Amino acid sequence: MDKKIEDFVRGLHLDAYLVGGAVRDELLGRDSKDADFVVPGVDYEGLHAALEPHGKVEELEVAGRRVGVRLHPRADPALSIEDDMGRRDFTVNAMARRLETGERIDPFHGAEDLRNSVLRTVRSGSFAEDPLRLVRGLRLVSQLGLEPEAETLQQMRAEAPSVALVSGERVGGGLHSDGLGELSKLLLGREPARALRLARDTGILTALLPEFEPSIGFEQDSERQHLALDEHTFAVVQAAADADMPLAVRLGALFHDLGKPRANGKHAERGAELAAAAMRRLRYPTKLRTYVTRLVRAHAFSLEDVDELFARRFLREHGDELAFDLVLHKEADLRGKNVSQDELAAAARLRELLEQERSQPHHLTDLAVDGSDLIELGFAEGPVLGRTLESLLDAVVDEPSLNTRDQLLERARMQLS
Repeated sequence: MDKKIEDFVRGLHLDAYLVGGAVRDELLGRDSKDADFVVPGVDYEGLHAALEPHGKVEELEVAGRRVGVRLHPRADPALSIEDDMGRRDFTVNAMARRLETGERIDPFHGAEDLRNSVLRTVRSGSFAEDPLRLVRGLRLVSQLGLEPEAETLQQMRAEAPSVALVSGERVGGGLHSDGLGELSKLLLGREPARALRLARDTGILTALLPEFEPSIGFEQDSERQHLALDEHTFAVVQAAADADMPLAVRLGALFHDLGKPRANGKHAERGAELAAAAMRRLRYPTKLRTYVTRLVRAHAFSLEDVDELFARRFLREHGDELAFDLVLHKEADLRGKNVSQDELAAAARLRELLEQERSQPHHLTDLAVDGSDLIELGFAEGPVLGRTLESLLDAVVDEPSLNTRDQLLERARMQLS
């Protein structure tokens, strides 16, 4: 955590405590992006008075109830720091450090659970109070390698259906400053497959993403597809994590084959529809949702006859960013199958060729002529002009040396006649 923030809070002389994930991350030697403080014995008015000289104070409300002020949540003058820890989700998040003395408050032995990689709720009703904690627990499994102890595991199974009641923003789209919800953080963790298997086995996965139901245990019955569909999906997500692929690719890995059980031969298209519906329900940003949907729809391309022309056409069809992400996804997908090294080499070769050919013209803006040139030639504004430019680009992609003004105008003149 940025020490400037801690020094600022200490300078308010409010006997504040750093609490929750920041304390947990300190014990792990990790940087923490978030800093939450509790100030026992101070009400909202007291906090306002202390903070207002330093800028605007923004109150935080959830469901119409005042829960704190920006950067300083939960201001209940009757609440002790131990009481505050008792309201938290997991023991590893129920620790505090007093800024004035450095004393660590750990009433539920969270440091011991952290050392032993144990996920344990603070109390039996933790998930019932806030079902989002089910997904947060899975996120901690992925991020920190924690394992739920027996009672917590039983609570997860019992409360799994309630996760369907959590608002989409809290799960996917994110209400935090980093814009990431709990599912996104799970996928960005180091062991997402472990967390997803736990989600499946407790019932959380299908409660959260009912689109997964037909995939659970679905056998693909081929030497190449040697895993059940759910296990294949988890393996692809893990391969994407192991290679540190971006969130969009990991989301694509999660959704890419969901259309297989009922696809009638068009699993990529069906998978794209399911991905779009799930991400819309989880309130992912429109741009990201659209991008992942395009990735899922296009992911099942063949790696036969990969050469320079293939790479240029691939760039032309998908654009630079998606083209490269499709290859990343393909590499992760292949690692979740029983395939030869030749296929993996073909994917790597395509990635190299995309890098090599991306300097060749493959966008309309790369053409040596534009719409105004064709209008001067006699074209009218409208669909015909657009189709002509597209056909010129197709020709240039196939043969980059054609991209000269004279040659393109001549080809356009032939089409005009």
